[in-house]
This record gives sequence, structure tokens and C-alpha cells, in this order.
Amino acid sequence: MKKRLNICVSGAADTSHCCKNIVELSKEVGKEIARQNLVLLTGATTGAPYYSAVGCKEKNGISIGFSPASTEKEHIKSYKLPIDKFDLIVYTGFNYAGRNLLLTRASDGVIIICGRTGTLNEFTVAFEDDKPVGILEGTGGTADMIRGILSQGYRGRGNVIFDEDPKNLVIRLVKLINKKRNNYT
Repeated sequence: MKKRLNICVSGAADTSHCCKNIVELSKEVGKEIARQNLVLLTGATTGAPYYSAVGCKEKNGISIGFSPASTEKEHIKSYKLPIDKFDLIVYTGFNYAGRNLLLTRASDGVIIICGRTGTLNEFTVAFEDDKPVGILEGTGGTADMIRGILSQGYRGRGNVIFDEDPKNLVIRLVKLINKKRNNYT
């Protein structure tokens, strides 16, 4: 039996600076992850990652959240994060930076939607780990800055792809992950 791929969706928990259709685009990413029989991983947070989990669950997909909290109570009361769209939540107890590292490393590929500083952190972890990364362009924030960041980084694009269509982005990311895997076997 072939292992399902784990796809991390990283993005803005506060979407006030994102594009006007951020909810629909995020849901569509989650729906396509479910359609492709992949497992969705997020930071068990609000905003774009949460909406991707909503979309994933609408298509009966598997959604796993990685919480910065140590317990469900801390997750809800201290961090004020949702629990309703996750089949499983891993309570890391490592705050945001530690959670970001574990979340990103647990994934086979990462999708960036809009974003702020935490999203940039998850992107750089994935980039440094040479993981395939898909950027949903036109969503605002970090996602729309990455092309410029890479052009000034003097290290090339690595395994980073860009697309404005959620479905195409997921399909292309899976192809990139599989191509990279086949090069190792």
C-alpha cells in the first residue's frame, strides 16, 4: 500500500490583509487535497489554514493540526484556536516556532497561502529542507513576496513552484513531490 502524501497548508491566521476571496481559495486548496487522497496538515489555527481544513472536511478528507499548545485546554483557552475541523491535533507544547518546525518537517510538501511572519518561517524551513513548496500567488502577504525574496537570495528557486489556481497548484505540487521521490529511489 502506497503511503498518502502529507501536504502542509501554511498561511495567514489573520486574513485581513489577504485578497478578498481568500476564504474560497483556501477552501478550494483543502478540497483538492482531499480529492487527490492526500492528508492535510496545518498549524491547527484560524484563517487560511483553517479554511483549507474546512474545504478538506467538506470533501471527507483527513485533516491533522499541529498546535503550539501542550493541551487541548491550552489550545482553546490560551491560544484561542479551533478544534472542530481536525481529525487529529498534535499538541506540541513548543509554541509557534517549534510547532512550525514540526509541522513543516512532517509534511511531504508545503502550500503557502497569503501569510505573515509565521508563514515566512514555515516557508524558510521548507526551503532549507529542500521540500517541494507551492505558492498560491495573488493571495497577498508572504505568498506574494516569495518570488522577490528568492530573486534576492542568490540561491535560485529550489523546489518552489508558483500558481494562481488552487487545483493546478495542488496537482503540480504532487507531481513535484513524486518526481523528487523518484530521484531518490
